[in-house]
Parts: sequence; C-alpha cells; structure tokens
Amino acid sequence: MSSIGTPLSPSALKVMLLGSGELGKEVLIALQRLGVETIAVDRYPDAPGHQVAHHARTVTMTDPAQLRALIEAERPHIVVPEIEAIATATLEALESEGVVRVIPTARAARLTMDREGIRRLAAETLGLPTSPYGFCDSLAALQAAIDGGIGYPCVVKPVMSSSGKGQSKIDGPAEVQAAWDAAMSGGRVQQGRIIVEGFIDFDYEITLLTVRARSAAGGTETRFCEPIGHIQVQGDYVESWQPHRMPDVALARAQDIARAITDDLGGHGVFGVELFVKGDHVWFSEVSPRPHDTGMVTMATQWQSEFELHARAILGLPVDTTLRSAGASAVIYGGLDATGVSFDGVAEALHVPGTDLRLFGKPEAFVKRRMGVALACAEDVEQARARAKDAAAKVRPRR
Repeated sequence: MSSIGTPLSPSALKVMLLGSGELGKEVLIALQRLGVETIAVDRYPDAPGHQVAHHARTVTMTDPAQLRALIEAERPHIVVPEIEAIATATLEALESEGVVRVIPTARAARLTMDREGIRRLAAETLGLPTSPYGFCDSLAALQAAIDGGIGYPCVVKPVMSSSGKGQSKIDGPAEVQAAWDAAMSGGRVQQGRIIVEGFIDFDYEITLLTVRARSAAGGTETRFCEPIGHIQVQGDYVESWQPHRMPDVALARAQDIARAITDDLGGHGVFGVELFVKGDHVWFSEVSPRPHDTGMVTMATQWQSEFELHARAILGLPVDTTLRSAGASAVIYGGLDATGVSFDGVAEALHVPGTDLRLFGKPEAFVKRRMGVALACAEDVEQARARAKDAAAKVRPRR
C-alpha cells in the first residue's frame, strides 16, 4: 500500500476479515494499530473480532450471494480470509473482476479450504514428501483404501474442518465405522468426503510460520520464524512452544518445503506450515494461508507476533521474525456448556512469573471449546511450558 489513511474517513484503508474468532481478533487489533479501518465478518453475532472491529457483520460466508453482496456493499480494499468455510469461487470472481484484493490470493484460499486441494498440490504437483493418502466418498471406499495399501494405523479427517473436528486415528478394522461417522459429523461443510492418511512414525511435529512480505527492493522475500513445537489431542492443539530445537539438516529441509508450497500459493502474509519430523526426515502435512493457532505463542516470544507479521505483510510493510524469548502457550477450555461464562482464577494465573493471558470473549462456551490461552516467557522452553500450563490450570470458567 502506498499510504494508509484515517479510519472512518474518505481516506481510510479498509480491510475486511472473513472469520473473526480469536486469531482474527488479534489480526484486527494489529491492523488497527497501523491505522486501518476494519470490518469483522462471522457466521454468528458477537464473535471475538466483532467486539474490537470498527464494523461487525454477520453473514453465511459459504453462501455466494451473501458474500458477494457484502463485499460489494462494503467495498473493502483488502479481504483477508481467516477460516476455511468461505465461498472461495466468489472470492476468485471478485478478485478477477478487480473488485478486491484477496490475501494471500483467492487461489490460495480455494486450494487450502479443503485438504484435497492442498494435498494434491503438495504431493502430486510439487512432489513434496507426504504420508500416503487417499480421498473417499463412502465407507466402502475408505475400507478399500485402507486395505489397498494405507493400512493401520491411519488417520481419517473431513476434507474441510478445523481444530481437529471430525478427526480420528484408526488402529484396526473395528474402528473404521466410528471414524467415518465422526468425519461426516465433524466437517465444516457436509461434503461426504474424507481424507485417509497413513500414519507416519514421527519424532515430533512443528509449525513453521512462513512470511511472504515486500522486500526493500520492492519484490517479495520469504522469512521464517523459529520452529514451533506443539502437542495435539485428537487433532486439536493444547500447548505450543518456541523455539523447538531440531537438527540443522531437518530445519533446512523444513524451510525448503515451506518455501516451495508458499511460493506456489503466492501473495503476501503469514502461512502456517505444518510438518512431521523424524531425525533428518521431514514430511509436509498441511498449510494455512493465515496465522496458525499454535502460533499464538508468538505473542510471548517474538518482537512481532504472527498477527503483527500478517498485518505488516498485508500492508506491504517491513517485517521482523526475530525471537526475543523462549516461551510457551497452553489452552484454556470452556469446561462446560454455557452462555456468557465468567472466569475465576485470573489473578492467580497472572501471579505465575512471566505469564500473560488472552481471554477470547466467545459468547458461548463448550466443554472442549478454546476460550482462552495462557502465555509464558522463561529462560528456556521447559520452564516456559511449565509456567503456561500452571497459569492455564488456574483459570476456571463458570456459569
């Protein structure tokens, strides 16, 4: 962008976020700090991003007519998809018509909205190492794919879902039906299609935040944050830490894979590239063309968090991926099903040295819904992880 105007004036630079959960909320705040007028869009009212944006809108983002009408009415300069469940064909049409710029590109949004598009790009077009996989649209096809070479154990996921929803690990034939049912009920859009992946015997998995931004010379440069380690339970992240130390050879291979996939997707912004690592071997898993939930740790560890990096890259501004401290994050779950919950133990949590909290402000809690995150800094990752988990355990949602 050549200049940034004043919000709520004719000179304003307007950015619309499609998806306004906890990640979108932080992007909105980062954009506002740089003088951007923000429009938060979500499928339900009073989403976290709605609570901080200049304008809040509630629409069904998978409905092409609703999405086009909203963008044409608001006329943002930039649209930033923050979730997968969006009518991406509409974004591609609006981008090609010159109506709006999509971050990183409308094509990237389309390819990454479902696991089939991005896996076929990574494995079949770019030749990146991945687990063996198959796509199935029936229970019989799933069983045939397993019997035909994928074998047990394996992992079943809906082609479009987030935060581990609908994901199952199968250890034997008796679990296939339950995994299929879970995938059918857990997808963001009921497509009746799943991916089954052979299980990789990895040592650990990382998120490699990859930033494509404008260089001083006017081109595009790629920068990497320090690797983020994380633990997932049923596909949903519960804690993360940075830096995750890994062999130099593995790190170089991880960066090569991340560069290859993000170069192909193009555009500017933060990409969360998920990778499996065993020794010096690295496999591509998934990529999100936006900040990643495991990257919330960067609010404690980096000079510029992943949200600030995303905002700066979107706006064509310089970025700095420097780590300033070892740190960790730990999830705070709802623990109950209720509306308008209160949180006890906040003061006790913040008495843990080197900690901070983010309570997202979600209007409705569920037992396993992520309602907040504890952040911690320390001299080393082990101490930071202990502090983050300690702080998170002290926060108690209640009716």
